[in-house]
Amino acid sequence: MPQIELSAGTIDYEDTGGDGPVVVLVHGLGFDASVWTEVASDLRPDFRVLVPVLPLGSHRRPMRPDADLSAHGIARLLAEFMDRLELNDVTLVQNDTGTAQLLAGVRDERIARLVLTSCEALDNYPPGVQGRLLHRASRIPGGLFLLIQSFRFPFLARMETSLGGMAKKKLPKDLIARWYGPLLTSRAIRRDFAKFCHDVDPQCYVKAAGNLPSFTRPALIAWGAEDRMMPPATGRRLAGLLPDARYVEIPDARTLVQLDNPAALTAEIRRFVKEHPLPGGG
Repeated sequence: MPQIELSAGTIDYEDTGGDGPVVVLVHGLGFDASVWTEVASDLRPDFRVLVPVLPLGSHRRPMRPDADLSAHGIARLLAEFMDRLELNDVTLVQNDTGTAQLLAGVRDERIARLVLTSCEALDNYPPGVQGRLLHRASRIPGGLFLLIQSFRFPFLARMETSLGGMAKKKLPKDLIARWYGPLLTSRAIRRDFAKFCHDVDPQCYVKAAGNLPSFTRPALIAWGAEDRMMPPATGRRLAGLLPDARYVEIPDARTLVQLDNPAALTAEIRRFVKEHPLPGGG
């Protein structure tokens, strides 16, 4: 993986290269670029696809101790990533954690199209049983450490009240081990993860909703039809706040739509880009 030095520290990223329209895929809390593997592979023939590994718990490179890793800090890091690589007319695709929407109307000059799949939004924070459990654990001394230990055991991680509730498909052991290995083995990675959990303002997505009407470029809200953690009703409300948005539901999918039904999600992204060409093409 190539790396890039940002203000918070060095991050890894995937880049398929090429001259096609730029798509940036953004993962959520406790995941890395591998959560997007099938979608990135499908888009690769026609797009330049980049997937930054953000410091959200599955990263391998600890950030600087003074780094701002709140939701807004991660959003600024994402904007900095696009700035440093001089990415223009980006189709920005977010899943799970809602940080990309924090750029809308604030730092969106490089974003030509916005795709929000099942993610935290509006008053749905902390989301679902999983989110509430994580939020409470982060407020108890030693709580996050004890919660993280459960990921040593795939059968616990696959429970409906844990990672398993985010996907309709059974999650492979190797992916669970990949995502949570850094948290289990590195104190510095746990520090970064804890900073995000501690520093998120529960009202940040409600406040961010006030900026969404000023994002007048095309938006696609692609929600898991069977999502319990991020209810489809939240996605419909989110679409209603964006002036040029289309709402679709991805069948046979929960929160991790890119794992449950990558073909359907990729088809929607391709259709969305085709329906909204840039003035100069692309």
